[in-house]
Amino acid sequence: MAVSSDFAEFVKDQLAPVSMLTSGRFFGGIGLSAGGVQFAMVMDHALYFVVSDTTRPKYEHMGSGCFSYATKKGRVDVKKYYEVPAEFREDQDRLLDLANESIDVARKAKKSK
Repeated sequence: MAVSSDFAEFVKDQLAPVSMLTSGRFFGGIGLSAGGVQFAMVMDHALYFVVSDTTRPKYEHMGSGCFSYATKKGRVDVKKYYEVPAEFREDQDRLLDLANESIDVARKAKKSK
């Protein structure tokens, strides 16, 4: 999956207020971390945030789907990551609210391991 550098830069600009934001290559895309905890990824022209059983319904209600990819045996759904709708990507305040929620989810998941 190729990542558009323009789209990736746009996402990073929108998320610039996130404390200790870093990015790096992640399975053909870009992983985004805050304070050493990955909370998002950019694949193709889509932004995905980490979700939990508690936050997933919000994304489903917004019409978002989980990240998925094809294998020789069929499609694999990665229910840990859900796509951020375009209207949230465009509205920095709303995007940052979702990002902070996703960062909390990712931190809790990391602590429970």
